[in-house]
Amino acid sequence: MRVALAEDNTLLREGLVRLLTEAGLTVVCGVEDATALLAGVARYRPEVAVVDIRLPPTRTDEGLRAAREIRRRHPATGVLVLSQYVRVSYTVELLDGGARGVGYLLKDRVSDLAEFAAAVRRVGAGGTAFDPVVIDQLVGRRDRDDDPLRGLSERERAVLALMAEGRTNQAIAERLDIAERTVEKHCTNIFAKLALPASPDDHRRVLAVLRYLNG
Repeated sequence: MRVALAEDNTLLREGLVRLLTEAGLTVVCGVEDATALLAGVARYRPEVAVVDIRLPPTRTDEGLRAAREIRRRHPATGVLVLSQYVRVSYTVELLDGGARGVGYLLKDRVSDLAEFAAAVRRVGAGGTAFDPVVIDQLVGRRDRDDDPLRGLSERERAVLALMAEGRTNQAIAERLDIAERTVEKHCTNIFAKLALPASPDDHRRVLAVLRYLNG
């Protein structure tokens, strides 16, 4: 899997390149600003771009804007953004183009190589990878009467939150200490309560996550 990386801190960028390479991924470009990132993605067409939200020259939201531009110009390239902190508005902006091939992780998560590499691969394969802290903040916003998720049980919400992190049914079962068949039953209930039409489960998972994150 080919990866484009944008991080303005030289030491962190070189460290990320090394980590990703050790995990068996191919870093096709490692750059420090959004302009170079967009050029690299156009040239190499990687499966995923890993982008720091704050890039030169202002170090505010250049990375986020570049991520949205990548999703617009190159929909086959997944985008995983890294940030020091959580802003729900950033998540909403990222999801404007749908919930396929998108992720938002706190930089603290990078210290766990296996978890980070798995997140990069999930996003590159068209899945999602949202930091649990991001999920927690989104859940905290859900207090409207018309929220379609209000009909979900507490356990169904927990399953959907883990689904939004990009976890498989087996991983969800292990995390919640329940049988995988029970997870499958919860997923079926979630799809039904969200009125998602019958279709391949992977597609319905994406739709469920999109409703969850955009809810």
